[in-house]
Amino acid sequence: MIAQKLCASAGVITGDCAISLAIVRIINGVIMSSGKLLGISGSLRANSVNTKLMKEAARIFDPAEFTQADLRLPLYDGDLEDQGIPAEVMTLSNQIAEADAVVISGPEYNASISGVLKNALDWVSRTRMGPWRDKPVALMSAAAGRTGGARAQWIMRLSLNPFRPRLLVGPELMVASAAAQFDEAGRLTNERYEATLTELMDALRHEARLD
Repeated sequence: MIAQKLCASAGVITGDCAISLAIVRIINGVIMSSGKLLGISGSLRANSVNTKLMKEAARIFDPAEFTQADLRLPLYDGDLEDQGIPAEVMTLSNQIAEADAVVISGPEYNASISGVLKNALDWVSRTRMGPWRDKPVALMSAAAGRTGGARAQWIMRLSLNPFRPRLLVGPELMVASAAAQFDEAGRLTNERYEATLTELMDALRHEARLD
């Protein structure tokens, strides 16, 4: 459909139109890049496979603007909250509110989600902004085990449900033996995982009305 519109605007008969690879790249770079995407990794480690997966999701989603959230927040403490919501928590809450869509990639720690991710969810819930409400959200996970963080992804879903985002139901992406699935540049090397991630990002763009 995009190709037909481009041909029509250029005065080319649609039936005879042959789009070259260069024009396809222009379409992808100019027309398809749109929206604000927020990426959240449940791991703080510099070489985290979940951060790599989150960045791969952003590459495929191809937003006009991508922001990576910083979960280096103080531990939730009611006494600290009484002194005012920390500035870094408000920053995160505002980033969620302003994004057209959110991607969350989390590790599995002891059959659950990471402490930093749960802490971030708890803090944001105290801002009273309700930034998650009706927000299109895609979940994914990467882990060393054979299930690819399946239990953590389920708990992520349970933890987010009270905030009523528009959580995508699938396709589910759980990257197993994660350390072996990325090259030195951080790109996925497994075609099956990349295909699933592409389908998930297409679904997220559709849910965010960016397609």
